[in-house]
Amino acid sequence: MPNHNLLQSHVILTSHPSQVFTRSLPINWGAKTAHQRGPVVASLTDLTARNAIGTHGGAYSVYRALATAAGGLKNEFKPDLTNTAPAEPIGPFPSWSDPEKIVALDPWGSNVFADFQEYFKKGYDIRPSIAVTKAHIHMPEIFDAIAKKRIKIDGKIVGKKGDVAVTKMAIEPVWHLPGIAKRFGIEEGDLRRGLFQHTGGMFPELVTRPDIKVFLPPIGGTTVYIFGPVAYIPDIKKQLTCRVHDECNGSDVFGSDICTCRPYLVHGIEEAIKTAQAGGSGLVVYFRKEGRALGEVTKFLVYNARKRHKDGDTAAEYFHRTECVAGVQDMRFQQIMPDVLHWLGIKRIDNFISMSDMKYDAIVNSGIQIVKRVPIPDDLVPDDAKVEMEAKKAAGYFTDEKVKNKGDLKKVKGRGLNE
Repeated sequence: MPNHNLLQSHVILTSHPSQVFTRSLPINWGAKTAHQRGPVVASLTDLTARNAIGTHGGAYSVYRALATAAGGLKNEFKPDLTNTAPAEPIGPFPSWSDPEKIVALDPWGSNVFADFQEYFKKGYDIRPSIAVTKAHIHMPEIFDAIAKKRIKIDGKIVGKKGDVAVTKMAIEPVWHLPGIAKRFGIEEGDLRRGLFQHTGGMFPELVTRPDIKVFLPPIGGTTVYIFGPVAYIPDIKKQLTCRVHDECNGSDVFGSDICTCRPYLVHGIEEAIKTAQAGGSGLVVYFRKEGRALGEVTKFLVYNARKRHKDGDTAAEYFHRTECVAGVQDMRFQQIMPDVLHWLGIKRIDNFISMSDMKYDAIVNSGIQIVKRVPIPDDLVPDDAKVEMEAKKAAGYFTDEKVKNKGDLKKVKGRGLNE
């Protein structure tokens, strides 16, 4: 049986947007406290109370829609948030009240049941967009690093069985549209029209309700893994090692040797553990941006085009083949990547496990210092991935780390942060 309430909600949303958001709470993006900022209400149990476009769950919101349409989930369901508070407190930090530092996530999204209790009592359906928990990870490469004595078992960060203690966080995207537009140097109206048109008109409120400034896009989120004390992450007196990693399912999960993604991810984890064991902290930020945000189908099509080229799989053709299939070389657009670092209160990264100038420039231009860049060791680059490294070098994806590090260190010393 179709869910008539859901169908009616859909009609209201698309045809009569003036009937939605009538009981909305204001969102004062960049306010100093949760109360002053106000909650993001993107749930569908009460359309009049919504103050955001889209809904929670990122890409998984589509599965929730399917479950509801199929009758497996009640449209009026509200989650019981008892005991779901963060396993470790995060912030608030000064960056939370800077509307230009954070535009792609909700800094107050992790502890909504406590921060917005007064609104829950009034019946508002407010849901977290960030979750913080604790766990252990087990990786064969870490076992190997222990066996070769690059990593030690300390019983605290690395257990007797080689398990590694972590604090991990899941973050759904929450976009403040004026801030996103400014970050990309475009008009908000152009951003809204582009999002509306190129999602096939999926979110009409983007163009019918310019007064609603927050959008929850149906895209993949971000996962954060912290090694060592969470409180050390924003402390510039403690060493911080960080790897910012963009998803590569084929390599990260299945170990495909056509790229350096899993080796670089593992290298970042190992360096993060070492720094945590030396009295600092380590951080791995994992973004769901498969295939340079082009998607896995496009990525595999490009693999075929490269391998079947008449001149073979060459560095010269590496990115050209991508442009032939996708129209662009890369759609990750690192402009909004540093937001999660600002959410964590980071001011300085001592060891940045990346050779990417795009990532480096985005972080430094956002006001975070990078002391040293750490390249992937040559012996970790698979033979079939060497063409990728040569192509990236030729395309200017990264700068020689020795030259870059020398410049970084000079800038940091000049700001008195190299102590």
